[in-house]
Amino acid sequence: MLWIGGVVVALLQVSWAAQPRHRNEIKRVEHLEQLVLSALPHEYLEMKQLPESWDWSNVDGVNYLTKNLNQHIPQYCGSCWAHGALSALADRIKIARRGKGIDINLAIQFILNCGDAGSCHGGDQAAVYSFISKTGFVPFDTCLLYEACSKDSTEGKCSQGNWECSRINTCRTCSTFESRGGFCSEIDVFPNASIAEYGMIQGEEAMMKEVFARGPITCEINSGPLHNYTGGILDDPTARRRSNHVVSVYGWGVDRQSGKKYWRIRNSWGEYTGEMGHVRLVRGDNQLAIESNCAWATPATWTEQNTACYEDGSNCVSHRTARYIDASREKPWHFSFLQEKDVPI
Repeated sequence: MLWIGGVVVALLQVSWAAQPRHRNEIKRVEHLEQLVLSALPHEYLEMKQLPESWDWSNVDGVNYLTKNLNQHIPQYCGSCWAHGALSALADRIKIARRGKGIDINLAIQFILNCGDAGSCHGGDQAAVYSFISKTGFVPFDTCLLYEACSKDSTEGKCSQGNWECSRINTCRTCSTFESRGGFCSEIDVFPNASIAEYGMIQGEEAMMKEVFARGPITCEINSGPLHNYTGGILDDPTARRRSNHVVSVYGWGVDRQSGKKYWRIRNSWGEYTGEMGHVRLVRGDNQLAIESNCAWATPATWTEQNTACYEDGSNCVSHRTARYIDASREKPWHFSFLQEKDVPI
């Protein structure tokens, strides 16, 4: 009997040991300065001006979110902080373009290579915005494939590559097969986006006003309850309110049956998780610390038209850019949409 019990205990220990131990993917950059030049939405909007539900993935049938992402392929990389920050910024560019044209997505690998905001072992969402603001650009993602590697990671193929910051690790192309005389080379003039302002925000009402007026934000969260989340409104008031992961928040709603208020959240674990990669989490109670530490950025410019390079990356000259107008200086275009729907503003 004791022997059998010993076997059972041993098996339980093996089963427990086999469970993955998830790491904290947040490493904050201390004394990070904000760059705030315009009036903030929570300073000029009132709650009565906001609709009961808002969803940037469906504004009158139009999706203003950019593509879903998966930070964990081709191997694990704790880069949620870069994914959340750049996807929210790309969304805001799409919103500023009113959804017209081909989506602009931004190069997360460039942030891992050069951003000085973190690595595959964690980072700071706001530091991403600070870096782009100071550097003056972030390339489009066709410049640099996301490879889930940083110079301090030895996971998977990472130890076999070079992830130092350089011109070729900023934007590159490869002309053809080496056996046919091909080569890989940096591209020195490339489509990119820049940042005008960035800052931090917290609290349900301030977050709602920011999201509504200017677009998605990136927020820290306790990822524990997300690991086995399969859909519905996540309501876990006893879970720790200490963050270890970063997501983007793009809207809110109210469940008609239960009356629960919730956030609309995009994760960076791919469509096979949650609700096609997205989560609904109870709103207004700071569950999973979602309302504790969020960051926002407004775009400054983005490339709309290039002076074409040759296919091998040579002959690059210049690009034509578009410029962002902040909501504090021009009433957001979607306010007129709400007036049509008889929502008081």
